[in-house]
Amino acid sequence: MVIDELDSRLLVTMRAHPRIGLTELARLLGVARGTVQARVDKLTARGVIADFGPTVTPEGIGYPILAFVSLQIAQGRLAEAVRALRALPEILEVYGTSGQSDLLCRVVARSTPDLQEIIARVLASPAVQRTDTTVALSVQIPFRIEPLLHVAAERDGGRGQS
Repeated sequence: MVIDELDSRLLVTMRAHPRIGLTELARLLGVARGTVQARVDKLTARGVIADFGPTVTPEGIGYPILAFVSLQIAQGRLAEAVRALRALPEILEVYGTSGQSDLLCRVVARSTPDLQEIIARVLASPAVQRTDTTVALSVQIPFRIEPLLHVAAERDGGRGQS
């Protein structure tokens, strides 16, 4: 699934102005409101646009510590481990991985002692054999999607595959 140049401009503009209405978006893009509505609907249906909610930062709600925790899981106990992790609200994301570990978790905490307690709760699951934790000290490149939107539109070559 590719996006074309108009999709790219639409998505970049929506990200730059999250509260923009469809009429204003159409004006900025120089297209009809109906075109914008149809594009937004298609992009939403295809899963390109995942949501329209506010982006909430963990720091903003009292969780300034970010860590990445790699887990080694006991053979055949992946589902059990995932259930245990899902019960911990400080675990924001979990990815299955290849290499030395089985899962990679993005974890937030209120403090380093809090992080230690969270890791202890992770290790309380018999499904988890070992953890390895890396604490993020700073963000060098924050989450971004705009450069990828430009590349995806360029690869489309103007074919309009929306």
